Amino acid sequence: MSDKMPILFIGHGSPMNIVLKNDFTDTLHQWGKALPTPKAVLIISAHWLSRSTKVACTEKPKTIYDFYGFPKELYTIKYECPGSPEVANRIVETINRIPIECDLNWGLDHGAWSVMHHLYPNAQIPTFQMSIDYDFSGYVNKPLKYHYELGKELAFLREQGVLIIGSGNIVHNLYLIDFNDIDAKVHDWALEFDDFVKKALERKEHYKLLEFQQFGKPAMLSVPTWDHYLPLIYVVAMQEEFETCKFIHEGFQYGSVSMRAFQIDNMN
Repeated sequence: MSDKMPILFIGHGSPMNIVLKNDFTDTLHQWGKALPTPKAVLIISAHWLSRSTKVACTEKPKTIYDFYGFPKELYTIKYECPGSPEVANRIVETINRIPIECDLNWGLDHGAWSVMHHLYPNAQIPTFQMSIDYDFSGYVNKPLKYHYELGKELAFLREQGVLIIGSGNIVHNLYLIDFNDIDAKVHDWALEFDDFVKKALERKEHYKLLEFQQFGKPAMLSVPTWDHYLPLIYVVAMQEEFETCKFIHEGFQYGSVSMRAFQIDNMN
């Protein structure tokens, strides 16, 4: 058995999954029981975007309700886990290629606590986030290779008992979503791109994931903005040569959101 912690990517989807019981949430519950117990969890979420890279050094991260217009029940749920300022500071001190700031205000956004709520419902594992350097204007964003190389530099944490989770969605198009039907018919282009990514993961063809736009129209429709795709890039960057990808959950919600989730390690 390897001493390294696995790496996870989770398509988190709608905040409604916080309170829904479905195949996806059931999968997360069972997955959490099967994973080795981490000393801490680092989450790279599509919902913490900043003009630089930051890590949350808070001791008691707050539950961030960064969603609007949902049932009141969602705003009463709290995920009160400890933070991990020790590990966060270790990242700041260890990675020298770029400056990483220690942030004392951020808590856990819904891309983080919505999945932890199901993986570790007792909120006993110290958990913190790292932001994604991102500009919504789309004109000055760092290239995907930049995020890939930074992801590689985070891999040392796996040998220190830290579970790293990328939380986004491989297909995430809110312009063409059917908000009225969680089981809506999936668009053909969404199925094509999700399958493209699946095959690239199976074959360890990371270059295809970095050059995803070459897949054409299905790629453009599936990834209209990079925010939900980038957590995938951080995760695959940490894959070692001998490690394989195991798909834990597959499926779609609302017709245009892929809920694909997978685990990378050498135990598959």
